[in-house]
Amino acid sequence: MKDVAHGGQIARRAIILQRKTQRPVQFELTDQTRESLATWIAKADLKPEQYLFPSRLRASPNLSTRQYARIVDRWVSSIGLDPTTYGTLSMRRTNGDPWRPLFTSSGQLI
Repeated sequence: MKDVAHGGQIARRAIILQRKTQRPVQFELTDQTRESLATWIAKADLKPEQYLFPSRLRASPNLSTRQYARIVDRWVSSIGLDPTTYGTLSMRRTNGDPWRPLFTSSGQLI
């Protein structure tokens, strides 16, 4: 959680390290994202040392890649899209905007 929240405030920008390359990646958090994160952090009663998205399993402190993939599959299916078309890679490659793959270049919803 310390990557996005500092002293009770949600940061406008965050930096994380890529797992494979250990290179830093900076990204912006929109106002809507910041509001959602603040609500989630309060509802989940998260502490600064905890992961933003903790695992449901007690053996692991953070959400696994497989758990994340299941969440993306359910989310995409719930809005009527084919989950084989939108996966975890397309979510990572949209600069923090999971809606981006759903729009055409003119801004129209696919």
